[in-house]
Amino acid sequence: MNIYLSKNTFRSSLFHMERNVRIIAVYLIFASLNLRGVVQTFLYNNRYGGDQVIRLIPKVEQHVEALKDISEQVKVDLWQPSSIASIKLGSVVDIHVPSNSSQLFFQSLLQTGMTFKILVSDLQELMEEQSGSCARCCRSNSLYNYEVYHTLEEIQNWMLQMNRTYSHLLYLFSIGKSYEGRPLFVFQAVQKYRSDPVIRKLLNQLYFYVMPVFNVDGYHYSWTTDRFWRKTRSNSTNFSCRGVDANRNWKVKWCSEGASLHPCADTYCGPMPESEPEVKAVANFLRKNKKQVKAYISFHSYSQMILYPYSYSEAIIPNFNCVESAAYKAVSAIYSVYSIKYKHGPASSTLYVTSGSSIDWAYKHGISYSFAFELRDTGYYGFLLPESLIKPTCTETTLAIKNITNNLLKECPLK
Repeated sequence: MNIYLSKNTFRSSLFHMERNVRIIAVYLIFASLNLRGVVQTFLYNNRYGGDQVIRLIPKVEQHVEALKDISEQVKVDLWQPSSIASIKLGSVVDIHVPSNSSQLFFQSLLQTGMTFKILVSDLQELMEEQSGSCARCCRSNSLYNYEVYHTLEEIQNWMLQMNRTYSHLLYLFSIGKSYEGRPLFVFQAVQKYRSDPVIRKLLNQLYFYVMPVFNVDGYHYSWTTDRFWRKTRSNSTNFSCRGVDANRNWKVKWCSEGASLHPCADTYCGPMPESEPEVKAVANFLRKNKKQVKAYISFHSYSQMILYPYSYSEAIIPNFNCVESAAYKAVSAIYSVYSIKYKHGPASSTLYVTSGSSIDWAYKHGISYSFAFELRDTGYYGFLLPESLIKPTCTETTLAIKNITNNLLKECPLK
């Protein structure tokens, strides 16, 4: 999800979700945040039965190399970091180990002498526990429930309903279509909002554009077929593998470190920059309004971090002091709500090096205030954040957004 802020001449801000991050359908007046969510019980034909999620931290370089070798030889799903190349000494590594790969994987792992912690002992069991009758009942209610995860159809129907009901506050439009032909809806919040004085003040100076679901095809596929799908659903190669990592497909240091040229990799950068219709649509929207767009915020999960450029390099951005101050204050604001600790800093050094990311592209195209949120949690649930944590996550994140926006308006003039 991305945010763009601009002055009264056009005043814009856009949120969009990248990769396959399930939606936290929580009403912010201007946003529905996305996280990877929960599906109903017994889906996927029990394909995750016996799967485990483990965490380990390589202590010496031999562990790093051994782990890379094992991950290339045994089929596993890296949850953190997102690619084998990003495994570093002393860094946290979370791995989803399918049951049919577990014996060979753990045998190989034990030979290295590395210790590990089991985060999830049975992935299917956890998913089914989280997809109980209460969640299904809440989703089936005629009123849209902001404390459960929703399918793409439910989300888009909600957007249409909101547009009809609150046409004096919201304007809904599409900036294009996905690979599979789904509309890429965007909300624009208008100035007539009066309830929250902070939001009212911000809307008097800025427009907010909100894109609740960026990877609409991948999101839909994650509900119907593969719960942990994270790429788009395009098919532009001779390989049977489909999709591109939408946050490696932007035309900025495209397909360098942290991205893969192999179509079957989760970090596949695509056949060319902006090959994905979803990326192209958002990039065109930003290019069209580049003189007015002042800030951009992208939301992902998980890790509890607020990141800013650069992702592809450890070089310091020119307006570091202002951006660093805004990120620090946002992290402090988050902590003030439920004492949840976020890290903050340049993406390359705080998380890992990646290329072709949206925040780097936005920054390189004149959007001086570009941030990426990695939302809750730090790995205990990972991509299976319980619905009970939707509301607190949204509450603290909303405060952080207000804080960043106010900070930029007061201390970093939006020229």
